Amino acid sequence: MKSEILHILRSQDGYVSGQELCERFGVSRTAVWKTINQLKEEGYEIEALPNKGYHITACPDVVSAEEVKSLLETRWAGQNIAHFAAVDSTNNKAKRMAEEGAPHGTLVIADEQTGGRGRRGRSWNTIPGAAIAMTLVIRPELPPERASMVTLLMGMAVASGCRELLGLPVGIKWPNDAVLDGKKICGILTEMSMEMDAINYLVIGTGINVNMDEFPEEISQVATSLSIHAGHTVNRAEVICRCMKYFEQYYEAFAAAGNLSGLKNIYNEMLVNRDAEVRVLEPGNEYTGISRGINDLGELLVEREDRSVTAVFAGEVSVRGVYGYT
Repeated sequence: MKSEILHILRSQDGYVSGQELCERFGVSRTAVWKTINQLKEEGYEIEALPNKGYHITACPDVVSAEEVKSLLETRWAGQNIAHFAAVDSTNNKAKRMAEEGAPHGTLVIADEQTGGRGRRGRSWNTIPGAAIAMTLVIRPELPPERASMVTLLMGMAVASGCRELLGLPVGIKWPNDAVLDGKKICGILTEMSMEMDAINYLVIGTGINVNMDEFPEEISQVATSLSIHAGHTVNRAEVICRCMKYFEQYYEAFAAAGNLSGLKNIYNEMLVNRDAEVRVLEPGNEYTGISRGINDLGELLVEREDRSVTAVFAGEVSVRGVYGYT
């Protein structure tokens, strides 16, 4: 009931009467009053006036299940939420929940992540109250070889959500890093559980730098945050909900087509190194070429010096800009 009351208070410009809330949820005025007090204790500023009701005036930057659910505009993505104060890894937690039967669209969120991982085993930990650490569980009906494309969908969703919410020119560095001004704001790691030729589930872990104003020296030249570019503190729950909104939209288009044919133009418009010189770092075979965007399978098309085009599969291949991170 708490998330529903939050949603109602947010959707009204004026006051919402206690009686209206009682009738809406079939509970007593005391039950409504207790819920309102719980919200106040959690940092929500709510005015209560006799004969007028309740009016929310300010919200804390929290990523609780109630806060996120009150802002969601999805049918299934994120509708089942598990929130934790601290975990080693939201991916690990999501995998355990998936093994126990967590439904498609389950979202795991943590205030702090102490043992997160990125590609190639790199660490990705989060600062409490400053970043987003979340993992989405999905149960796709597609062959395992198509699973890597889902990671691109989340990169698109992060970029689109941040663009809509903040008006920032967030782009994508292939395959799935969200970037601003040539620096990384988001990392994504997808892991799969499969049996024979079928996928049991995927977990898509996403870490987003939201309200950090400084970074460790070793990544300070390649990392940035949303707040640095927005010029103000950014509400993390709103970022999560915009990402879920766009992921659901993109995933459904992908599932209907079975590939990225209906989405590659959107992706390529966001691709920051499209038509730029890139260095493909493939084990035992490094070369330079021009990035020409992705194909229907999410592979990066790289035009080589002899004008031939190579389709690069993400896997263990890395692509870097010749003169910097992007």
